[in-house]
Amino acid sequence: MEDILSQLKAGIRRFRTEVYPEQAEKFQTAATTPQTPHALIITCADSRIDAESITSSGVGDVFITRNIGNLVPPYGEMLGGVSAVIEYAVSALKVKHIAICGHTDCGAMKALLNPAGMESMPTVKTWMRNAAAALSVADSLTTPEDTHESRLKKLTYENVLLQMQHLRTHPSVAGAMAREELTISGWVYNIGTGEVRITEDGSRNFYPVTVEGDLSGDEKA
Repeated sequence: MEDILSQLKAGIRRFRTEVYPEQAEKFQTAATTPQTPHALIITCADSRIDAESITSSGVGDVFITRNIGNLVPPYGEMLGGVSAVIEYAVSALKVKHIAICGHTDCGAMKALLNPAGMESMPTVKTWMRNAAAALSVADSLTTPEDTHESRLKKLTYENVLLQMQHLRTHPSVAGAMAREELTISGWVYNIGTGEVRITEDGSRNFYPVTVEGDLSGDEKA
């Protein structure tokens, strides 16, 4: 335990001596200026996901909330932290965009495919009900040729699409979208390749954010 805390302290020292000095002015401005993030990113609590790094965002650029499976409970069913973050981001901070970011090799999606593994974690099991419909859709699209990996991939994409539907049930989101003050998108981040695929405008297709020389194509959920 103490070794882990020592690692964290070492990281703080590096931040104070290497990172902070290079951005001191930005941090000082942030400390005295109300935050004005332009987007809310709802992503997974997985320790391998760093939304700020993926989007090259700086101090104060994005409002972020993380939870197991990047889930958004439908409004009214589980009013809690996620719902409060969404309402605050839209109503108080006036973010212009909300992105729901799933990812490859997601433990939450694996748990949906193997629910027996959640029996010793009743709170997690209850939370994952918010992704049940995604599992049903993915199962309906499964063919005899599908492997465990391909089922996991389908479920990951379907879960992002489902959470986007749930997001639209929140009054603050529905109102802002109706006034054309807010847009939403769904992302799937590939941990191994760094690729991010995005769906928007109601499409089921996830298109890669390409870079020069990238030959990736679109991908249906």
